[in-house]
Amino acid sequence: MSHKLINHSADLKKLRDQGYEVEITSGYLIVSHVPYLNCKREIKYGTLVSELTLAGDKTAKPKDHIIHFIGEYPCDKNGVEIPQIKNQCQTKTLAEGIVINYSFSNKPKNGYSDYFEKVVRYIEIISAPPRSIDHTITAQTYKVIKDKEESTVFKYIDSNSSRADIIKVTEKIKDQKIAIIGLGGSGAYVLDFIAKTPIAEIHLYDDDKFNQHNAFRSPGAASISDLEDQLLKVEYYENVYSNMHRNIITHAYKIEESNVEELLGFDFIFICIDSGIEKKRIFDVLINGSIPFVDVGMGIENNDDKLTGMLRVTASSEQKNDHVNNKIISFSDNDNDAIYKKNIQIAELNALNAAYAVIKWKKHFGFFDDQEHENHSLYVIAGNNVINEFHNT
Repeated sequence: MSHKLINHSADLKKLRDQGYEVEITSGYLIVSHVPYLNCKREIKYGTLVSELTLAGDKTAKPKDHIIHFIGEYPCDKNGVEIPQIKNQCQTKTLAEGIVINYSFSNKPKNGYSDYFEKVVRYIEIISAPPRSIDHTITAQTYKVIKDKEESTVFKYIDSNSSRADIIKVTEKIKDQKIAIIGLGGSGAYVLDFIAKTPIAEIHLYDDDKFNQHNAFRSPGAASISDLEDQLLKVEYYENVYSNMHRNIITHAYKIEESNVEELLGFDFIFICIDSGIEKKRIFDVLINGSIPFVDVGMGIENNDDKLTGMLRVTASSEQKNDHVNNKIISFSDNDNDAIYKKNIQIAELNALNAAYAVIKWKKHFGFFDDQEHENHSLYVIAGNNVINEFHNT
């Protein structure tokens, strides 16, 4: 992937063709073997690290003028720190294997037009002092850089995480196997959200077809030909999200007594189905198997031509699962049993229900800060308020 991006990007290709040691790692541009002087006037070699703004499989204009540095602070020929690039002194891990020591700032009037201009300008500033001592010193080694075979579940680089410097945070949920049971409304939005994370596998469970009414409460915009194809939901969503994520795995069947134990192989499960009987069967197996999960529910009523109701997100884990019972979740399939049996679904409410569920999953693994440690939340539409209950003790 690294060499492909370099070959498709004129600025990166120019850096490589002119002999700079260029590679792409975890969505960052890495330029090694940059000569500099330290405070003892010793010649050293450091590494420049820049964010990468991408447009598909090639670079776009850099988002800013900041660049990071791995090494000691570069000094002038007298051993004094170069002031014109000084910005921030902070040893920080950007991603696995990328630990920076400084951030530099040198901003042209109109910013940098591309990464060639940005990198070369910083090298000119940093490497001028050692070159004044020995003019043969250069960052242009023409060394052949082997392409690192980075295992990634994405079909293109996650430049969003590197751009925001949250690769280290994102790695907390890396390599998980996740299942989504039910793709009617909220489950489809759960898929939309988690497909943008580096989890190892996303397993989809649903035996229904993707029908026309589903298009009005699902992410994206299905075409007429999509609807005419009468695909199963798992097939339709695999077609959509495999454009981005490599490991979308489909299961075109319900979870029943005969197969429920296959869920024990997952790291986390999202349950997005209506059937109370099915839920009870799944809950029992997951709780006994210490598999964390989130169950979602939505109950909407038409009250004098205004929709009202609430959304529910209930979490279970090894730390707390004694609250998961029929007092807060209906395990009956009687249509008159609860508000959750009303089949009014609205796209933005499905999306919000899914968002709360995904946030809870990320909190469970330390991606988001969690001060409440609640395991049951109700969002009340009319009052626009959230009720949190059953906190971890």
